[in-house]
Amino acid sequence: MQCNLCPRQCNSYRDEFENIGGVCNMPTTPVVARAALHFWEEPCISGENGSGTVFFSGCSLRCVFCQNVDISQKNKGIKVSPQQLADIFKNLEDEDAHNINLVTPTHFVNAIISALDIYKPNIPIVYNSSGYENVGTLKMLEGYIDVFLMDFKYFDSKKASIYSNAPDYVEVCKQALLEAYRQQSECVFDKNGIMQKGVIVRHLLMPQATRDAISIFDWVKTNTPNAYFSIMSQYVPMGKAVDMPIINRPVTLREYNKVVDYIADSNFNNCYFQELSSAKKDFIPDFDFTGI
Repeated sequence: MQCNLCPRQCNSYRDEFENIGGVCNMPTTPVVARAALHFWEEPCISGENGSGTVFFSGCSLRCVFCQNVDISQKNKGIKVSPQQLADIFKNLEDEDAHNINLVTPTHFVNAIISALDIYKPNIPIVYNSSGYENVGTLKMLEGYIDVFLMDFKYFDSKKASIYSNAPDYVEVCKQALLEAYRQQSECVFDKNGIMQKGVIVRHLLMPQATRDAISIFDWVKTNTPNAYFSIMSQYVPMGKAVDMPIINRPVTLREYNKVVDYIADSNFNNCYFQELSSAKKDFIPDFDFTGI
């Protein structure tokens, strides 16, 4: 296939065995590095049992600071067929996962749809994305995805260009979030507080980027008012970020408090705040092919 699933519009050749010229560097066959219960998502996603998280390899965004660099850019993982992927979904459901959480799924959307056509679990399907999405690709997923767990990484196109080589990220992400919100504009929870339908917009707070965080929050509050907003403070310099002075440090308490205080004063109640103590490499999963 000539692939234009993501906003890179590579028009690259991809088949089940290879990728020629594509940014994600992945074939059409899903490549998975881990499929297991995961307890470090938002409380309405992880709950007590854990989220049935499937970590896909490859990425079309390839941020310089990616904490999952071993799978997003170094391609660590094992190929699985749509049937095997459906079996993975079933196994996670049998382990009492609260949901099936598809992490960095964009470049495998066709195979994911095939897997869900084979077996659609009786628990929510979560689309866990960088926010760098084609609206057309998201439209393909209508009826398959219950919860959109999507990043809004930048409000400054210069930062998006420097850190992700995606100067169009801001406008692309806005349109993607509006499409996700069109599909799931009402947040629905079960009796245990686990989200069954809805949108959660995540923002990873970065060094010297409090204006970005505040602008993103304001946009979410105005344009997707029923969505939940999750401010994440787990940033740890990794990958190429260690050679970039501005982001080669953790977020400071002053930066964190500035953003948290602004949100708290806004009277917007649909928020999650990750503690600053989460900025540790200890929370990065082991991509050891568990569950594959």
